[in-house]
Parts: sequence; structure tokens; C-alpha cells
Amino acid sequence: MIYLDKDTKCLVQGITGKQGSFHTEQMLEYNTNIVAGVTPGKGGQDFMGVPIFNSIAEAKENCEINASIIFVPAKFAKDAAFESIRNLDLVVIISEHIPVHDSLQIMNYAEEMGTTVIGPNTPGIISPGVGKLGIMPTHIFDKGNVGVISRSGTLTYEVASQLTRAGIGQSTCVGIGGDPVIGTNYIDVLTKFEEDDDTEAIVLIGEIGGNAEEKAAEFIKNNISKPVVSYIAGITAPPGKRMGHAGAIIQGNSGTAQNKIDALSDAGVKVAKMPSQIADLIKDSI
Repeated sequence: MIYLDKDTKCLVQGITGKQGSFHTEQMLEYNTNIVAGVTPGKGGQDFMGVPIFNSIAEAKENCEINASIIFVPAKFAKDAAFESIRNLDLVVIISEHIPVHDSLQIMNYAEEMGTTVIGPNTPGIISPGVGKLGIMPTHIFDKGNVGVISRSGTLTYEVASQLTRAGIGQSTCVGIGGDPVIGTNYIDVLTKFEEDDDTEAIVLIGEIGGNAEEKAAEFIKNNISKPVVSYIAGITAPPGKRMGHAGAIIQGNSGTAQNKIDALSDAGVKVAKMPSQIADLIKDSI
């Protein structure tokens, strides 16, 4: 497993909000190690036994914490992210619709501080059997040895469900987020999976827009020894039209599904035409 393990001690920023409280309950039910929550002005309260503090600094004085998950509205997300980046090792930003200039500042600060950021606009991370920092429906995941990376939350769920039904469990599933500016990217996660003893094969789920998949293909060709299976969404998407994610837009000849499929195939990656083919391609690979 990567990023999330038994040593991860997480706090929830925005724990008292509608999304924060709902998903905190789900994470606790999945035995995730949630040790604190932060909502300014709500310090001294608790949620399902989790103590709430006014700031991360205050939480750290009372609890051992090394990770954060952010469920705050977009307009407050930059301040919340800066606070967690300044204090912690891992930050998962669930919030969507964060302005691009805010995301740029968040990622620059994370690089400066050496903090790992996943997201924004991500479903989060799940290590089946260990815990989740995110919004995934846990019943579709099963513990195993296939790592999954995706820009799309919905496709992560679909592929994980297909794998589980085929008897193939997952080591860790990471949603890197569908925005134009994100923290952790394909190459970062591929590197982690290559080094991870619990991961035997990798599924990379991509979509139209940008060149992240092409960069990943080049990296796979030169650096990844484990089998990789991929699926690229949006092969019928028209140029200039955004498809779902802010980053999923074809501009001219750049970012097409076919370009990505060709690059991955050239790198030795088996590319599925449909998500339902991924499980069989994984079985053939391992």
C-alpha cells in the first residue's frame, strides 16, 4: 500500500460541515485512523468521539497527526490547504471548483514545504482493509495486489468494482483529481507503486485533455518494471468541448484519446477499449 497505512493519523478540516461530517462517519466506519477535526470556532466539541479544534496547530498540541483531508468550500480551501501543508506530511483536498490561481499557489507552497498533496477535486485514497481518506464507496473495493491511479472518481469506482467482481483485489487506489492543476501526478504514484511490495500490477485510468498520460507513458517505458494496464476515457469527445473535468478538454491536436492510447501502447502498456476489459488484461499480465 502507498500513502495511507496503519501509521497514518489524520485530521478532518471542515469536520462539522455537511460533507465533512458525512464522510468522516464513513471513514471511521472503515476503521480509518481519524484522530481530530478542525473547524474554526467549534473547538472543544467532538464528532463521534473525535475531538474538534479551532486550528491545526491547536490539534497538534493535543494529538499526534501527520495527515489531513479537506472538506471546506472552494473559497476557503487555499487557507485550509496552506495551514495543513505548513504542519503535516500528507494533504488530501476533496474540495472542487477551487480557482486555478489558488491551486497554483497551493502546489507551489507544497513543493516548497516538501508536503504531498493529493487533489484537488479528488475522490481521495483508499487502501482496502486499512482505511480511506476520501469519499469512495468502500463496499466495491477488496484487498489485493493491484494498484489503481485515476483522474476520474467515477471510473475509479467502476474499475475497482470490475476488478473486485473478477476476484482481483487492490493494494491502493489513488484519485489524483481532474483539475488542470493538481499536486500528486501519475508519475509520482507510478513511482510509489513500483517501489511498493504490496503492488504486483498497476491500472492507469486516463481521460482526454492535457499531456499527463503521454508523460506517464514515457516514464513507464523507462522506469516501470511491473505490468501496467490502462483505459482512456473520451475517445469520441469533440475538440474544444470540456467533458466532465476542468482538465478534460481537447485543444487542437493536443490531448486526444488516440494520442494517449498510442503513447501508452508504444510504452508496452495494454490499453483496454472498455473498462470491462481491464480485469481480463490484468489476469493475462500477472
